[in-house]
Order: sequence, then C-alpha cells, then structure tokens
Amino acid sequence: MRLNPLLAKVLAITVIVGLLMLALGRIGSLADERQQRFHEALASVEQSQAGRQALLGPVLHSQCSEEWDSVTGEGRERSTTTHRREFQLTATPRQLAVQAAVTMEPRYRGLFKVNTYVSRTQFKAQWPTLAALRPVAEHAGSRLVCQPPVLMVGVSDARGIRQAAVQVGGDSLMVAAGTGHKSHPRGFHVRLPEALRQADAPVIAEVTLELVGTAELAVAPVADDTRMKLDANWPHPSFGGRFLPVAREVRDDGFSATWQMSSLATTAPLDFARGAGLCAAHEGPEGKCIESFNISFIDPVNPYSMSDRAIKYGLLFIALTFVAVGLAEVMRRLRVHPIQYLLVGSALSIFFLLLLSLSEHLSFGRSYALASAACVSLLGFYGRHLLGGWRAGALFGAGIAGLYGALYLLLQMEQTSLVIGSLLLFVVLASAMVMTRRVDWYALLRSPGTPAAQPANN
Repeated sequence: MRLNPLLAKVLAITVIVGLLMLALGRIGSLADERQQRFHEALASVEQSQAGRQALLGPVLHSQCSEEWDSVTGEGRERSTTTHRREFQLTATPRQLAVQAAVTMEPRYRGLFKVNTYVSRTQFKAQWPTLAALRPVAEHAGSRLVCQPPVLMVGVSDARGIRQAAVQVGGDSLMVAAGTGHKSHPRGFHVRLPEALRQADAPVIAEVTLELVGTAELAVAPVADDTRMKLDANWPHPSFGGRFLPVAREVRDDGFSATWQMSSLATTAPLDFARGAGLCAAHEGPEGKCIESFNISFIDPVNPYSMSDRAIKYGLLFIALTFVAVGLAEVMRRLRVHPIQYLLVGSALSIFFLLLLSLSEHLSFGRSYALASAACVSLLGFYGRHLLGGWRAGALFGAGIAGLYGALYLLLQMEQTSLVIGSLLLFVVLASAMVMTRRVDWYALLRSPGTPAAQPANN
C-alpha cells in the first residue's frame, strides 16, 4: 500500500519537529549549565572575599557567675558543696538610628559578574540605664562575679569587616575582634568601664563600620525603636525579609530607603535574648533566626534566566512558522521539501544559541537585537527562494520579525505574558481558519488517480 504523499510529508515534518525539540532541549541544558557556573562564580567570590551580610547591634552583654555553698549532713558527716551558675546578661538599645551608604564594587570570575558592595554604616544607640546588666542573686549568701560590660556588633561574615570604630559618651574605645557572645561569635566588641553599670545615667554609643558583602545586606532590628536610612548607587534593589521600607525612592543612579520598626511589631529583641542565630537572607530555618529585613542588589536582566525563558517558547516558534509555510503551500500551490522545513527550523533554533552566547558579552537587549536580526535576514533571504519571490520572502521575514518582537514583549512583561501569549495564539489560529475556510482538504488528501467522491443524493 502506497502512503499518501501528503501524509508522508506530515510524518516527515513530525519527525523534524521531534529532532528540533531535542536541539532546543540541548540548548536549554546549556543555559542551565551556564547558570550553574554563574552560581559557582558567586560562591567563589563569597569564599574569597565575604558572603551575604547580616548586621546585629550594637547590644550590651556581660558574663556573670554565681557561687553558693550548700551544707548536708550533721556532725562528722557534715559536708559542704560549692555550686556554680554561669549566666549572661544582655541589654538591647531603647533607640537605634542607622545611617548607611552602599557603594557597589562588582567582581568578575571569567565572564561572570558578581555584585559585591561596601557598606559604610553609622549606628547611634541609646540605653536609658544599664540596670539590665546588674546581676540579681538567686541564692542567699552567694558570691556574684561579673565581667565588665561589653558592647558588641555582630555580623554574619566577619571577613568583610574593613574598619570599625566605637565611641561611648564621646570617648573612643579600643575595638577587639569577636563579640564574646556565645550565640553570635562573629563581629567585634569593646569593653565598657565598670562604673557605667552602676550609674543611672543614659549611655549613648556611636559605632562606625565599613563592611564588605556580596549580593545582599540584612539588618536585625533589636532595639525598642529602630530607624534606618540607606542610600546606594545601585538602581535595582529588591526589598525583602520581614519588613518593607516605609519610604523608598528608586532613581536611575541609585535608590534611598527608610525603615522604622518598633519592638511591638517584631520579635527580634526576644529572638536575640533567647539566643536565636543571626542569619543572612535565605539562610537558616524559619524560627531559628532573628527577624530581619534585607536589601538584595539584583541584576534585573539575568541573561541565563531570560534565555531559559525564551527557549521555552522555541517549540511554539517552530510550530507557528511551519504552519505559516504550510499555509503558503496550500494557498499558493507550492511544494516545500521536508529538508527545507528542517533548515528553517534549524535557523529558528540557532537563534536561541546565539542569544545565549551573545548575552554573556553584551547586554540582553543588544544580544536579542543582533541574534534576531541575523536570523530574520537569513530566513528572509531563504524565504525568497522557498516561496518563489522577493515579495513573499520579505513577507516571510517580516512575519518572523513579528514573532521575535512578540517574544521580546513576553520576556519583558512577565506579569502579563500569559494573557498576551494567549491573545497572540488566538489571532494566529483565527487567521489560519479564515485563510483556509474554502480549502478542500479531502482533495488535498486524495491520492493521484483516485476519483473524487460524489455528493450524496438528497
């Protein structure tokens, strides 16, 4: 039995579409591989410089111990046992004002750019008194011993500390590494005079910190009243964490943001008191980290994620183009060989490879323009011979250019991409139905030499 030529051609085109799907899948795997290499570059920078940073403080703490004796037995069996209790006293500020300025300093690992930054931060913290650091004995006649109070600032990655200075009551104090706090060992501290513990006067501390980090900066609002103002020269911030800024201004050359939080709205002071960890953004299980807010310094156009999204539309591109060529065959009585379908599909597929490779060196918009212009020119030239004329070739190229324009629109308008894509598909389907409304499909499927079917008698 001889297979109908049209059915054989449809079968061949189906096989070609399957091969092109494999090619698109391989290009998609390549995009995933490059994305993974970018994350490796990010991890390399974090390991060699500093990672995502989180800030805590300034806060006060003091290590104390209590010893007491207990007597058991009588007479010669009487014995004395000494017991010891170690504990830590902490005091969070009543008011904390933070002023930060962030300057981006990108680092490169080969082709991959990693957003690192330098944060110059000034803290001004105020405690009404240090009564919270005065120990209270739990046992009568015990002996209480406390270390001098310590002012500490905790960070998630101490390698990023470039400079730190602390003033208390207008006096500059010597800064030492580490915090002395068992739950937050990374950071720096200063020892305060013991006399401040017993005084009833307010304590005001001013801290200046220059800190290097990568990609994100988080702050834990541990004061009763926390206010922060941050300015940066990066125009693409992403605000996250548990609290959004109360005011923000995003400009072409950077952004400004202001946060204001009360201890009535956050559990951060209680989290610190119970020993919860200081976690950078997206780190640590929920409930085991101190509440914080964060700022991510993102690239709005990630070439690998954008390329991956574009590749997902590859099969639709091929299908619509093949439908257009098939309609031209039917309407203009042309004969297009399956090999020609394969060449057209290959040109459409290589666009995504060009886009991926060019976007590693140029901006995504410029890469998209160059890759689409190259493929439209090639397909327009080939369409002139495929469809038998320069006019038909120009229309074919214009249609391909329209598809690329629609895809770019879908990539840029992520929130409305579904509705736009649905409307475009509806328009294409409606156009195909209108153009082929008078086509006799039975005549197309009829094998040569087969008589036409006679209409039934009514």
